Parts: sequence; C-alpha cells; structure tokens
Amino acid sequence: MTKPLCFVLMPFGEKPTASGKVIDFDAVYEQLIQPAIIAAGLDPLRANEEMTEGIIHNPMFEQLILCEYAIADLTTANANVFYELGLRHAIRPTTTVLLFAKNMGHLPFDVASLHSIAYEIDADGRAAENTKTSVMLVERLCEARQHTTDSSLYQFIDNYPDIQRLKTDVFRDQVEYSEPLKKRLSNARKQGLDAVRAIEYKLSQQAIIADTESGVIIDLFLSYRAVGGWQEMIDLVPKMPPPLAATVMVQEQLGLALNRVGRGNEAEKVLLDLIARRGPSSETYSILGRVYKDRWEASTQSKQDYLAPGLLKQAIEAYLKGFEADWRDAYPGINAVTLMELANPPDTRREKILPVVTYAVERRIAAGKPDYWDHATLVELAVLAKNQDAAIIALENAIAVIRESWEAEATARNLRFIREAREKRGESIDWAQKIEHDLSQRIS
Repeated sequence: MTKPLCFVLMPFGEKPTASGKVIDFDAVYEQLIQPAIIAAGLDPLRANEEMTEGIIHNPMFEQLILCEYAIADLTTANANVFYELGLRHAIRPTTTVLLFAKNMGHLPFDVASLHSIAYEIDADGRAAENTKTSVMLVERLCEARQHTTDSSLYQFIDNYPDIQRLKTDVFRDQVEYSEPLKKRLSNARKQGLDAVRAIEYKLSQQAIIADTESGVIIDLFLSYRAVGGWQEMIDLVPKMPPPLAATVMVQEQLGLALNRVGRGNEAEKVLLDLIARRGPSSETYSILGRVYKDRWEASTQSKQDYLAPGLLKQAIEAYLKGFEADWRDAYPGINAVTLMELANPPDTRREKILPVVTYAVERRIAAGKPDYWDHATLVELAVLAKNQDAAIIALENAIAVIRESWEAEATARNLRFIREAREKRGESIDWAQKIEHDLSQRIS
C-alpha cells in the first residue's frame, strides 16, 4: 500500500533564534522529525530550501494543500511559516502537527493553544535526545490519521468549506490558470486523442510536467479521459508532483483508467488502498463497483455460470456502500438497483432502495444545474419502472447535456443489461430497446 505523504515545513541549515541560540534544523529533522514520520507509517516530504527562504511559489502552495499530512516547525517565528500555516489551516481541517523549540525566544502568539509539541535543544544546537518527545510526535501523527480537527477555523466556524467535497469536474472548472491553454485543451477534446497528446508534448518541451501548474495538469488528465485516452491518463500520473498524484481525485481517476485498459486487479488495489487511507466515498466505491461489474460481465460472456453470481453480488455491494457513503449521490444507488434487477431472482432490496435513489436525484435536479448523470439516472429508473413517458422525457434531457461519449456508453450498457435479464425472464419491452439504441448512437 502506498504510504501517505507528510509535508515538513521548517528552516534549513543553522539558523539563529530570537534568543540568540543557533539551531541546526537539518539535525532536528534527521534526528527527531523524519524518524517519527516513518514510525507513524507516513512518507516524509521536506520543503525545498528555496521554498522556505523567499517568495512563496506555486509548488509550496500545492504541497501545503495537497499533502495529506503536514508538520510545521514554528521555532524561528518566520512570517512566511505563519502565513503558510494559516493557509494550511484554511484548507485542511485536520492532519497538521505543530512543533517548536523550547526557550528559544518569544513566539508571536501562544502556540500551546494550538496543541503544539515542544522539543528541547542541546548545547550543539541539535534536538536533545528525549524519548518522551519522540513518542509524543509519533502519537500525534497517528492521531492525525484519525482526522481529528486541529484547525481553529474549522473548530469555531460551522460548515466551513471542506476541500474533500470538491468533485472532479468542479475542480477543473474552478482552478484558475492560463485562459489560452484552457481554450486549447477544450478544442483538443473536440478533435480527439492525438490533439490532446500534442498539447502534452508541447508542455513537456516547455517544462517538466511536475513543474507545471496543477490546474493545467488536472485539465490535461481529464481531457485524456474525455477522449478515451486511458493509457495516457495512467502514464501522466507518475509525471505529476507526488502530492497531486496522491490526491483522492487523481487516484480515483487512475483506478478508472486502469480498469478501462483491462488492468482491473491494479485498479482494485488502487481503489481499496484509497478507501483504507481516506475512508469510504461514493465516487471511490462507484469506480470499484465498475471494476467488479466488468468482471461479472466477462464471466457471464465466458459462460462461467458458477462464478458470475458471486461477482454480481460483489459489484452490488460496492455500489451499495458508495450510496450509503453519501445518500445525496444517486449514481452508485442507480447502479446498485440496476444490478439487483439482474440477479436471479431479482434482489428484493431494490424495492426499498429505489424510492431513496429517486428522491436523491430529484433533489439534485431541483437544486439547479443537473448534469448528464442526473438525467441518465431518471432514464434507468423509468426503464426499471417500465414507465415509457418518463423514460423518453429523461432521455431527451440527458442527450442534451452529454459531455463525453463514454457517459452515454455507460448508460446504454446498463440498459442492455436490464433488457437481457428481462428477456431471459420472458419480458420484452420494445420502447426500452429503442432508448438503448438512441443512446448507443451518441457513442463516438
């Protein structure tokens, strides 16, 4: 399992404190901080020296925001450090640990109120050997993995925005970067895979991809998804800055891409690792459900009659866990009930879940700006309910807002599953087959 990154923000080399004492911060890192991070099951990532000594650059912001865990040493009361700590606390409600050296001068405010750890400095300016301090730091990092709120902003302001609520396409739309490049990527998505590849090639000629703004990298990543460049998505992830590559959104989409190129076992591992590290989410479980659904379909096509039912149950449970993780997200819910319809006999739980899925999607649509998946969910619900009029209305709305052809492909595939299951039971619905055909025509 990939270990989460812990970003360390602290001075480099020997630095004087307000008391006149010189501290060897490299020794503090090597003797105290780095071993504690490793002992807590995390990977240390120390800020580059140029980041801590002058102007704060984009890489610093990205590491502060995107690393799952962070340690900040406040000893020198550097203005940059406190600014960066404020930024971290504004973005991340949890997983930030604070340190400072005892008796090294006055800090601008009471860091004790921020639940900080004090460490001692010996006569040589190094971290004094203190097992209690080391143990306390390891324990605090382990506590951070339980996501206890440590940001004052999140502790005192109810419902303060949480970065983890950002969704894939919202992230791309909200990040600001070069407008001309944004337009070029938009045009490239219309032209196809080769056009998107050409933009990546040009970017790589100008700079290392890892040094490119995160907004550009994410738009490129999702542009590959839009044109079915699954292998290109996979190849792009190792080129990203490690904190960006480790984000939930990138790891989820990596799982999606791995599954699309037939590497389902790797996709499953990425997604299960993500769930183990960050907890359940509707999106992660939805993509994992797709991995299991593809295995079920493959076993059905190869006539593995004893294997298929178990794989179908596995897919149902993954989608159901996704819906239970966030009842507002109807996407895993509709996939769960659709697969329940395919079971032999049909899973009776669908009768209880269907009204909840219907309510969830209706509330999303009523809230304004529904997307393709909202209308596509209504299409499937109407087909499951054998309601032709509702299915046609939902289809018209869905077709009007298709963004990427793979979206229509996914819905048409589900409708095909429903049709084939019903035909085996002696049911045939001509109008539902026409809706399936109309969606298939939208696949480029």
